[in-house]
Parts: sequence; structure tokens; C-alpha cells
Amino acid sequence: MREQKRILHNGLKILAITFLVSCGNPVNPPPPKWTGENLPAEKPKPAAPKPPAPPPAPPKTSLDELQSGKPAAASPLRDIGFNFDSAALSEDARSILRNNADWLKSNATARIQIEGHCDERGAADYNMALGAKRAQAAMDYLATLGITASRMSTISYGEEIPMCKEKTEACWAQNRRARFVVTAAK
Repeated sequence: MREQKRILHNGLKILAITFLVSCGNPVNPPPPKWTGENLPAEKPKPAAPKPPAPPPAPPKTSLDELQSGKPAAASPLRDIGFNFDSAALSEDARSILRNNADWLKSNATARIQIEGHCDERGAADYNMALGAKRAQAAMDYLATLGITASRMSTISYGEEIPMCKEKTEACWAQNRRARFVVTAAK
């Protein structure tokens, strides 16, 4: 009799396990049937992506203005002049740079681009290099006066953008310069 009880007991266990396994959730349940009373939930609409911010406007330079046919914009900063075939700062140029530095200190968010220019004499690549040296000399001096380098950039136009086109010494002297263009304020 004990033997029959054990067999019956084990048989019930196997039957219960089989029943539980076969009654579990099906692997792929059928999709629900929608009726008028049981409407499907609306899927949330994805948020429209924000359009990317427009790129910052490129700084206005003398070349941009010249190409658009406009005269160069006036700047609150004064240009400095250079001697023939030189990037050395004269005492007059240093005085102008001190005044420019004072303006930059009182306008702490202003950024500038220093343009180096030359007269038409000399080879084009030599004048480009000389214009770069003139712009760099002005930038270096402004840095010694406390203007951070991150607020300044340089570019050389060599002989490409003359202020004066006459072939005289007075005209050439006007073209040997470093020009200061306020490009942006943060």
C-alpha cells in the first residue's frame, strides 16, 4: 500500500509540473483584438528634433568688405603704420597700441582681428610674410599690455588691399599698416 501511495504521489507531482509548464505564457502571444470599446493606446509622437543652431557669422574682414564692394567699416581702434621693409613698432605705433589696449580693456567682450598690410613693392609672398610679421608684432605688444591672446587673431593681406593706389612714397606709407577690426563680442 505504501508503494501505491508513493507512485500516486510521484504521478501527481509529474502531472502538476506538466500542467504548469504547458499553461505558462506562450512564446509569441497573439496580438490583441481591438474593438470600439477597447481602442489601442496612441503611440507617443517623438519630439521634433531641434534644428541645429546656425553657425556663428564669420567675422567681417577688409577682404569681405572689398569683395562685396563696400568701403572698410570704421573701427574704434586706430591703425598703426610701419617703416619700409620693417615690422618693428615705432614709438608712435606703441602709443596707438596703448590706446587700443585701453579700449579693449573697457570692452572686455570684444574680439579683434589684426590685419597686416604692405605696399606694392616686393614679391607677393614676401609681402604676405611681412604683413604676417606686422600683425604678429602688434598682437604681441597688445598681449604685453594685458590683452589675452584668445581675444585676438591675425591675418596677412600683404599688398592685396591697398588704402591708396598711387605710386608715391606718401601713398605707399599709408599701405604699410596693421589694421584692427572688431570681429565679435561674446
